[in-house]
Amino acid sequence: MKSIFVDMLKNSRPFRFGVSAALFLTIMIILSFFSPYPPNESFLVMDDAPPSFQHLFGTNSRGQDLFWQMTFALRNSFLFGVITAVISRVISLVVGLYSGYKQGVMDRVLMAINDSFVIMPVLPILILLNFLLKEKMNWFIMAAVLSLFGWAFDARLIRSKAMSLRFQLFTDTAVFSGFGTRKIIFREHFPYVLPIVFSTTINNMLWAIGMEVTLAILGLTNVNDPTIGVTIFWANQHQALISGVWWWIAIPVIVTVYVFTGLYMLSISINKYIDPRTRLQRKGRN
Repeated sequence: MKSIFVDMLKNSRPFRFGVSAALFLTIMIILSFFSPYPPNESFLVMDDAPPSFQHLFGTNSRGQDLFWQMTFALRNSFLFGVITAVISRVISLVVGLYSGYKQGVMDRVLMAINDSFVIMPVLPILILLNFLLKEKMNWFIMAAVLSLFGWAFDARLIRSKAMSLRFQLFTDTAVFSGFGTRKIIFREHFPYVLPIVFSTTINNMLWAIGMEVTLAILGLTNVNDPTIGVTIFWANQHQALISGVWWWIAIPVIVTVYVFTGLYMLSISINKYIDPRTRLQRKGRN
């Protein structure tokens, strides 16, 4: 594992960029547990102070240190993405594996449900749910709801792989050995779809965080819990650019773009390394 990591650091620029973004995100999340300021309280420091050694990202009009606010924002947004990705991965695995293996009526029913979720307009539904559950809606419930719309595309990919595994010799051997459907799916087929699960996890996380940012900017989330979207929401509410407090909106946007791009590049570079065709090309050059 160490040799693979070193090899990718040497030969893949996207991987190095992705590692730097992941390291930055990790450091910010760890620092959030050592913040000298509570995340939900205002007017703790001088307001509208530009970036300096005392306040690395400056302060906002609410009297909050932006650096420490961003540590909480990144932690909450990342956790939001992880919860959404984990729940949606479980759903996509169950639907994709069962549909691909059983086929027949079960396959048609599951894929009909799958396709229904593919065509559903996610943003309008989330906005409607927010109005219906406004008092009870928090970012954890939103992550759980959003996960219900993030599994359909990936279930299709897993199903296609499971269909090819259904006719492999080791599957016939498992059937003749008396293995039940559940045991065959999760013991024999599950390891073969793990690359698909891994390759789609980071992308699903980024999609979930992007949806959270969109809803937060529109004011459709709990704006008292710091997230990336909530930080930008308050900057817009206080008209940061018009007031000359440009760092209030510029720094969160720059940090978000950096982390999003880095995690995406990390996912792409790892998937490319796993691809057998890329391995053969690399060995041919060597």
